[in-house]
Amino acid sequence: MTQLINHPDDTPLHAMQPLQRFSDRATDYANHRPSYPVAAIAAILAGLGKPHQLVAADIGAGTGIASRLLAEQGIQVWAIEPNAAMREAAAFHANVTFQAVAAEQTQLPNASVDLVTCFQAFHWFDPAVCLPEFHRILKPSGRLALVWNTRDRQDPFTQDYTQLVKMLSNHHPAESRMVSAQPLFASPYFGNVSQHEFPYQQSLDLESLIGRAQSSSYVPKDDDTIQRLIGGLKELCDRWADEQGRVSLVYNTQVFLAHPNEAG
Repeated sequence: MTQLINHPDDTPLHAMQPLQRFSDRATDYANHRPSYPVAAIAAILAGLGKPHQLVAADIGAGTGIASRLLAEQGIQVWAIEPNAAMREAAAFHANVTFQAVAAEQTQLPNASVDLVTCFQAFHWFDPAVCLPEFHRILKPSGRLALVWNTRDRQDPFTQDYTQLVKMLSNHHPAESRMVSAQPLFASPYFGNVSQHEFPYQQSLDLESLIGRAQSSSYVPKDDDTIQRLIGGLKELCDRWADEQGRVSLVYNTQVFLAHPNEAG
């Protein structure tokens, strides 16, 4: 596995400069990352109470894609995002307040939120530090939700796209370890963990497909790689696009829900 010399499999993702790695991807991230299925949001909120009475902390909020989905339900959202470029690229929502702090030290008061969410982000945090922090800020009746859009490699186009990105990212471990919920199951701070899965598709034309690929922090941005990426994506669109010139990335949206234990 010579491709992994610079990033061996045992290197945790949270040790790979997570605070800076999206700085040059913010615009592509805001414009071309997928959203999340309505059913996933409903599962996260089920039984928590009336949304307009809830406060959520969306940790690693990025450009606020998921923060706004929660806010549209009437929830007041603290969007925790330390990266300035990502915060600046976020669209405004009256119910979303961005905080320039880290997942491991949110600076929110004890037992102040009903819901903690991590959408496409938990793998970039140090679980030994952030899980106690999530427990601290959650109300005893609250809930933790870890969410990932995982590409469905049973879909032929999605598999071809995944193979291209893996090759051009030099088989970066983030590509194969995007779902990293295992620390939650082992944590003394949380219990009653349940897993849910929902289908989702993202329709893209060639321009948005290129933007989607370039939003991935582990795809190099040197000129040679970008040209190879664009060429490869054009070939995929030539092969798979419909009559409107669009392709669909197919996802399985994985949701892990957990409740804070009384004594973490």
